[in-house]
Amino acid sequence: MNTTALMAAAAGFGGFGDAAFRAHPGPPPFAPLIGVSMLLFLLLLGVIAFLLVSRAKGGPPWAHHGPRARHQAPEDAAKQVLAERFARGDITVEEFLERASVLNWTPGTGEGKRR
Repeated sequence: MNTTALMAAAAGFGGFGDAAFRAHPGPPPFAPLIGVSMLLFLLLLGVIAFLLVSRAKGGPPWAHHGPRARHQAPEDAAKQVLAERFARGDITVEEFLERASVLNWTPGTGEGKRR
């Protein structure tokens, strides 16, 4: 008599057989989170792959603009044109030195060049 009562009580709590599966039909409630986390993981892998490939090609397109980008001063372009004209022989040494002094530039020296 006690055994029958215990079996009936245990079956009510889902302890034996298929009773545990009949109590919760359908997928578990956290199943959508698995799909969302998988999509986020794949998105993260895609972003990492994009950044690695773009760095290999010289950086992402937005890296050459903005506050941290290194901009060339207008004087640098003028110095380059002046040096090219002197190298081609378009101007004499005196003209070259005179125009370089207007740019506050001593030819042969540069900010980033050290010996």
